[in-house]
Order: sequence, then structure tokens, then C-alpha cells
Amino acid sequence: MRGRKRINRKIDADFSELCFKPCGLQRKNLQRVIIYEDEMEAIRLADLESLYQQESADKMGISRTTFSRLVESARKKIADAFVNQKAIRVQYREN
Repeated sequence: MRGRKRINRKIDADFSELCFKPCGLQRKNLQRVIIYEDEMEAIRLADLESLYQQESADKMGISRTTFSRLVESARKKIADAFVNQKAIRVQYREN
């Protein structure tokens, strides 16, 4: 049995084909961390725009708790990539 249908999230930035890697290492030799576009948008709103969670959630058209989960997930993935020298790729989430 599947869960609820995923709500479409409003994303105001284009994160297509965005990736980062540690300096001096070839990408083909690196493990990758996938950050989905909705997680990236949550990071942009929370950390770059410095918006409160409720305001950010409203902009994305989602609940505050869902926004909180997106930010937490993205931050863990970013920390993993930085600490463990992994490449980061932003991609669209399949429904």
C-alpha cells in the first residue's frame, strides 16, 4: 500500500544540472549525494534568504513540518558530502 500522493512544491529557482565536488578530485572517482530540488529550495529559503520556517513553507505550498523535514534532510546530506568528500548533485524528484 502506498502513502498519500505527494503535494507539488513551488520552487522559485532553477537547480537543474547543478553539482559540486571537492577540489582536486575527479568526479568519476567520488561517491555522490543526491539533493532533490525541493530540499535545495528549502535550504535556499531557510539559509540564504533567512526566512522563518512557516513563511518558507507557505512559499513552497507545504506544511511547516514538511518544510522542517526537507531542511533537515538537505543539511545532513550536505554535511555528509563535505565531511566525507563526496560530490553533490541536485536533481528533480521522481513522483
